[in-house]
Amino acid sequence: MGSSYVSLHYHIVFSTKERRPFINSRWRASLYEYLGGTVRGLRGVAESVGGVEDHVHLLASLDANHKIKDFLRELKKGSSVWAARHHCPQFAWQEGYAAFTVSASLQGKVSQYIETQEGHHRASTFIDELRRLLKKHGNQYDPKFLE
Repeated sequence: MGSSYVSLHYHIVFSTKERRPFINSRWRASLYEYLGGTVRGLRGVAESVGGVEDHVHLLASLDANHKIKDFLRELKKGSSVWAARHHCPQFAWQEGYAAFTVSASLQGKVSQYIETQEGHHRASTFIDELRRLLKKHGNQYDPKFLE
């Protein structure tokens, strides 16, 4: 074993194309399983996967060799093809994503947040949630991309 140690955990969020409600509750769990398997296939660990009809959240542990943009391109491409082939021919993911680093001490809290998305979104829209996350993490953004 070498002398380099990393603990890289990401809270990742991305939406369906045009935020359309493509992710039907009948196959949502299968999508989450597929996303988790794809994360493993890309040499990561899916700690938690959740969401609602128009977006997903993942808590993923990645190694130091991952480039987040390449990792997400592959994750979204593979899952988009799978969802379109097996469940919804019009399915596609929106371009872009949000990814926030998570300390090991907050993994449990973020995981619980991801697992309770359905209840959370009874009172809040995806855009409201994304604005809060961006603000919380100090991200500047152009509001036109959230319309």
